[in-house]
Amino acid sequence: MTILTSVCVYCGSSNGRDPRYLEAADQLGKAIAAAGLTCVYGGGSIGLMGTVARAALDAGGHVTGIIPQFLEQREVMLHAVSDLIVTENMHERKRLMFERSDAFVALPGGIGTLEEVVEMMTWAQLGQHRKPVLLANINGFWSPLLELLDHMRAEAFIRTETEVPYLVADRVEDILPLLQVAVGSHAPRPAGAPVTRL
Repeated sequence: MTILTSVCVYCGSSNGRDPRYLEAADQLGKAIAAAGLTCVYGGGSIGLMGTVARAALDAGGHVTGIIPQFLEQREVMLHAVSDLIVTENMHERKRLMFERSDAFVALPGGIGTLEEVVEMMTWAQLGQHRKPVLLANINGFWSPLLELLDHMRAEAFIRTETEVPYLVADRVEDILPLLQVAVGSHAPRPAGAPVTRL
């Protein structure tokens, strides 16, 4: 049985319009620290990224920030993290975030957040990893993506034998319990099985 030790958090480098997004980032950072887990994230100090990292640090948690050189100024690199890794490019950043994480959570964010979480879903679909991928559907933020995935199934572009594995949580307090169960089971979700949602 595998134990959850680290969680990668994908999220926006801005706060978004709904204050619940910022609150969710703060709650998740604190929850990761309280559970004794390492928070792996994109290394910035602004937006939801900075919020989740500072919340984890303030709660005594271990935070690993991974940022490419060209984003050091744009995303205002957070120097106070436990481990700070500056990479040459985005590909190296994403590879290290994958390697250092047992699970992945997508809070609200923009196209970069979408790209990162969909890549992890794709790799899982292709059998390249069995790490859980969770959409934190705060105030329905990811609902349009979930509808698109359902549409892809209906149009036979996602078939039973190529099902996309992911978890969905509408509340921050459900995120870590879902991930712990998924990592602990250490088994891929059977093809065609429904996604787990709380």
